[in-house]
Amino acid sequence: MTNNSSPYILETQSLFKSFKGFTAVNDVSLKVYEGSIHALIGPNGAGKTTCFNLLTKFLAPTSGKILYKGEDITSLSPTQISRKGVIRSFQISAVFPHLSVLDNVRIALQKQLGSEFHFWKAPSTLNVLNDRAIELLDLVGLNGFYDDMAVNLPYGRKRVLEIATTLAMDPKLMLLDEPTQGMGHEDVDRVTHLIAEVAKGRTVLMVEHNMKVVSTIANTITVLQRGSVLAEGSYQEVSKNPLVMEAYMGQASATI
Repeated sequence: MTNNSSPYILETQSLFKSFKGFTAVNDVSLKVYEGSIHALIGPNGAGKTTCFNLLTKFLAPTSGKILYKGEDITSLSPTQISRKGVIRSFQISAVFPHLSVLDNVRIALQKQLGSEFHFWKAPSTLNVLNDRAIELLDLVGLNGFYDDMAVNLPYGRKRVLEIATTLAMDPKLMLLDEPTQGMGHEDVDRVTHLIAEVAKGRTVLMVEHNMKVVSTIANTITVLQRGSVLAEGSYQEVSKNPLVMEAYMGQASATI
């Protein structure tokens, strides 16, 4: 049953995931407000990526529920979840390296034509998507790169292209897994600004290690440790939490 009056676009209730006796996600209950940027942080091994895999059904939970707009989606497949508008990017670049920047976005837009599996059709059938593809590339700052092969892009711009392809699938809830991982300072700033821009009109849930990024754009932060929720709140709240300081730095006097 759907509860459209809920202010949460995503909610998990007592989510557990165990692997042969090891509990990777332990009683995690998240509430992500619609229209917010929500960051999931924690030390290495805290269970952040496992949580993402559960939310997008790349893994099935051992127990617990996942609600999207009040609807129980726990038993749905990854394809069914993506069709509802829950779209995920990954830690590593997931673009087609030997296709052009424009073609990468056009392929992501194909579902609008209902032809995403019609590989035998001529490439010219995708020309109707050019305007929208260019609009998305301009939005993420890739104007002038339309004809470049994705493999030739610098790493930071490959990650930006991945955000463009994610946007092409019209996400209502955008899950970003380490969007600034491995980037230099300039690229981090560019992607941070981009996430803030694309979050207008949609919800973003992201796993991120860079505390500058988190403190700049996240409305709510959930801190995981050993698969459990350690703290939640604004950056100002969680950064002053002694338990969070100890989890990150091993001492209560540390800062994050």
